[in-house]
Amino acid sequence: MGNNYILIGMPGSGKTTAGKILAKRLDYKYIDMDSLIEEFEGISVRDIFTLKGEEYFRSLETRVINTFSEVENKVIATGGGTFENEENRAMLKTLGKVIYLYTEPDILYGRLKDDTYRPLLQVDNPHEEIKKLLDKRESNYRLADCIIDTSNLDTYNVVDEIIRIVNGENTGN
Repeated sequence: MGNNYILIGMPGSGKTTAGKILAKRLDYKYIDMDSLIEEFEGISVRDIFTLKGEEYFRSLETRVINTFSEVENKVIATGGGTFENEENRAMLKTLGKVIYLYTEPDILYGRLKDDTYRPLLQVDNPHEEIKKLLDKRESNYRLADCIIDTSNLDTYNVVDEIIRIVNGENTGN
């Protein structure tokens, strides 16, 4: 297993924000998969979903993960649906410790209610969509190496919890 840290979870769970801070604290490089995909395609994730569809976007996620085989000393923030794919899960688990940032649906909604960027939440009832997505994804998210409930933690506390886990300390979560 590699020495990377892979953050998974729902949109709004803090993967990007915590990932950047964690990378800085560990003196690792931060990688945002969605940003890599946007760079590769030359358009936004939202436009990829609109123009080419979710299935195409998911195939891009797998292609990006395949480029990580030799990656070391990285914190990788995945897209919310990346861990749904069995092949992606297997590859990510070989790269390092997979950490699921769980967040309660009501808190996710509070963080995302004004977001117009995330394509899967551009629906009539985003609150209900968040609950449905979490229900659908939860069993796969729980296959992570560890779980941190971010619902009542600020970003720095989330990073502290991750570092405790990295150091093998019991966090009580």
